[in-house]
Amino acid sequence: MSSQSEPGADRPDPGLSAIMSERRQLINLAYRLLGSLADAEDVVQETYARWYAMPRRQRESIESPGAWLTTVASRVCLNVLGSARARRERYVGEWIPEPLPDRGEWIGGRPGGAAPDPADRVTLDESVNMAFLVVLESMTPAERVAFVLHDVFRYPFAEVAEIVGRTPAACRQLASSARRRIRAAQPPAPPTSRQAGIVRSFKTAWEARDIDALIGLLDPDATATADGGGLAATFLHPIEGGELIARTYVQIAEVAPDVTILERTVNGQPGLVAQRDGVTVSVMAFQFAGDRIAHIWSVRNPEKLRPWTVE
Repeated sequence: MSSQSEPGADRPDPGLSAIMSERRQLINLAYRLLGSLADAEDVVQETYARWYAMPRRQRESIESPGAWLTTVASRVCLNVLGSARARRERYVGEWIPEPLPDRGEWIGGRPGGAAPDPADRVTLDESVNMAFLVVLESMTPAERVAFVLHDVFRYPFAEVAEIVGRTPAACRQLASSARRRIRAAQPPAPPTSRQAGIVRSFKTAWEARDIDALIGLLDPDATATADGGGLAATFLHPIEGGELIARTYVQIAEVAPDVTILERTVNGQPGLVAQRDGVTVSVMAFQFAGDRIAHIWSVRNPEKLRPWTVE
């Protein structure tokens, strides 16, 4: 007996362009929820796979494909966040969210040198600065999803509740708790132009191996965290105290004299990139307390530097 194909299955999907236009929104959402562009891309791919696994008639009956895709992507992210905690317990050293360049399109990681998809862009704003993403990492999966969906993407709590599997009141409490964490962890920062000047001064003092100048730029209670993931040499535990950080970075400069330091925008804020022979080996993001550096995040794990690599 021959099987009959689904009616209309041989016709082009009239909603394809509308469905694919949601890709940027989904990437933006998943990156903020997961702190990893690679994981975000996997989530979006899984979301589209589930969409096209449905019979065409079922897809056409969905009133708001964008809402359906967002719901599925958010639920996939919830599952990923749950398993990520176990994976990060086995991670070598500290885990830092994947840093993003201030570029209109990703420049690496595509087979065959294919041109980047403009729909893969992540919009850079205050909700992707490194300090913000690090605080998100401290939240429970439900807290993180409720906060990002409501406070960043402006979804009403009734819709958030359906995604998270909690009541609207519970989601409101989750978002409120997350909001308090964000406020407590982010001291008032100087204007971006002032941040850029401080980062530039740090770069100059670091290249000159000027310990006193570095100490003057660092808050006495500053912290430096590095992420090598076991794939790049770096310090495994956070360094506490401005003086110790200054001495450590001078030692790094002495053992790696062939590294070039460049000023770049990292997750929408002034940062630094270290390159050796034109290859990015480290990306640094900063948090400020007044006119001093309060935290340095240095990502050296090469798997997290894919968007910074020109192929």
